[in-house]
Amino acid sequence: MAQFLTIAEAARLIRAKVLSPVELTKMCLDRIGQLDDKINAFITVTEEFALDSARMAEKNIMAHGPRTPLHGIPIGLKDNFKTNGIATTGHSRQLMGYIPTEDSTAGRKLADAGAVHLGKLALHEFAFTGPSFDLPWPPARNPWNSEHFTAGSSSGTAAAIASGMMLGGLGSDTGGSIRGPAALCGVAGLKPTFGRISRYGVLPTAFSMDHVGPMAWTVEDCALLLQALAGHDALDPTCSDRPVPDYSADLSSGVKGMKIGVVRHFFETDSPVTATTLLAIEDALDTFRRLGAELRTIALSPLSDWKAAGYLIMLSEAYAVHEPWLRTQPEKYGELMRDQLSLGALISAADYIQAQRRRRELSAEMDEATADIDLLVCAVQSGEATRIDAVPKWRSIEMPSHTIPFSVTGYPALSLCCGYGNGGLPLAIQLISRPFEEARLLRAGHAYEQATAWRTQRPPMALPILD
Repeated sequence: MAQFLTIAEAARLIRAKVLSPVELTKMCLDRIGQLDDKINAFITVTEEFALDSARMAEKNIMAHGPRTPLHGIPIGLKDNFKTNGIATTGHSRQLMGYIPTEDSTAGRKLADAGAVHLGKLALHEFAFTGPSFDLPWPPARNPWNSEHFTAGSSSGTAAAIASGMMLGGLGSDTGGSIRGPAALCGVAGLKPTFGRISRYGVLPTAFSMDHVGPMAWTVEDCALLLQALAGHDALDPTCSDRPVPDYSADLSSGVKGMKIGVVRHFFETDSPVTATTLLAIEDALDTFRRLGAELRTIALSPLSDWKAAGYLIMLSEAYAVHEPWLRTQPEKYGELMRDQLSLGALISAADYIQAQRRRRELSAEMDEATADIDLLVCAVQSGEATRIDAVPKWRSIEMPSHTIPFSVTGYPALSLCCGYGNGGLPLAIQLISRPFEEARLLRAGHAYEQATAWRTQRPPMALPILD
């Protein structure tokens, strides 16, 4: 068998009763034991719970067949998703010892689909900022080079998937927290439309910008995870009640005839990417052209406008969440979180309202710009991952963000690997579609992955899942 398995590949083998969920789970647990002291992807490994779940899945599959493609598949949850009876820390000293008595809706849906829960993954503190080295748990490291950064905040989820410690997982994304780590760790990460997946039971960062989404090695696997996750939840008042399509039905239909708008000024002038990243994006665009897509250049407001509105809203809402603890026990935060979050106390109601007003204007602009196209394309990160010990303290404020425009609008956005840089670390491209058109987005991403060889490479430190 192959050295690594995707969710789709493992599901086919499990359905054919060639692969045992128990053996697959043991292989993932073995890999965690061999690699995680170098990567720090996990905060909590639920070994016995995972093995019990895998045994139950195997028993049911042998008797009745798998109930979904996720039945018997090992996955993990970012540690801001509540888990009944299992510690949920937010990667913060503030929640040490906190054990919820309920599951997040997203985590429950994966369990209902038969997925095997391996544990809880590292993140930036409360999904806000990092990497921090003064917390009870170390920051996750990039499996392509453990001296390098993962981006955040879904850092552990991306690192665990890239290194093969699990086949898929959950992340959350407020300003780029799925897409950034997916880009730097070389996995596929989808931020769905705002409201497509319930946020109930997920520790909040910013109420009007938080998203939940799947992360996996391939776009096809993200489609399988999204199928189980999407849908209305009465417990989340922001959750949409739109019907859920079959995300795999047209996955292999290709991009011929699709109209793709390239937001060049975002990554060429507003926040220029490295020469290597620019070349990788151009090569990806050539691939879409060769596959039959029609490309055109699209202009939007400068990236700085999107960052200003989005970051002010995010900081204001995050401060509102954490104000009681900041006033009463600020010492329990790491330095980065405490110093950056405290800036929220300086934002006035007028500032916040003006940012929301600008958000409406920007959203209307994007609606108009995408009225007659199928997808947008731009960068995710400016280049390869930097060294983890060289990340500037005020990076999230000082540096423009290629991901935040689509958090401001709530549009679905997908990060996928489009090559490797001079240092051997992943590069990525971002695809964006109109709201609730994730099926088209996934279809385009899958076509690109099928037309390129990037999914055949894994981090050198990774060990085989299967002998």
